[in-house]
Amino acid sequence: MSALVFKLRNVPEDEAQDVRELLETNRIEFYETTAGNWGIAMPGLWAADDDDVEKAKALIQAYQRERTQQQRLKYQDAVARGESPKWYARFIENPLPTIGIVLFCLFIVYALLSPFVRLALPN
Repeated sequence: MSALVFKLRNVPEDEAQDVRELLETNRIEFYETTAGNWGIAMPGLWAADDDDVEKAKALIQAYQRERTQQQRLKYQDAVARGESPKWYARFIENPLPTIGIVLFCLFIVYALLSPFVRLALPN
């Protein structure tokens, strides 16, 4: 019976490729599933053999710890050099999602407070 060892949803392609190579290097048989046509299935890497599941998970966990440290150092270096993107640069790059989120939050606040405001105002 196969078991899921690594979920691929929202994973950068370079990380997914590194995990594939890690499994291949350690001779762990695996297969990959996609999100399907509608994107609702579970994309992931599955160990083909039950005996390899724990080994694969341990290898992936060690890899992710190392990758986390590398990415943190990379980010800290970018911040030190002043190259990390600021919030306003991200907003300029892609303003619609930010505007949509702000408008949605304002709507929620309005929906929550409007009954109390109506009660407080005289008729």
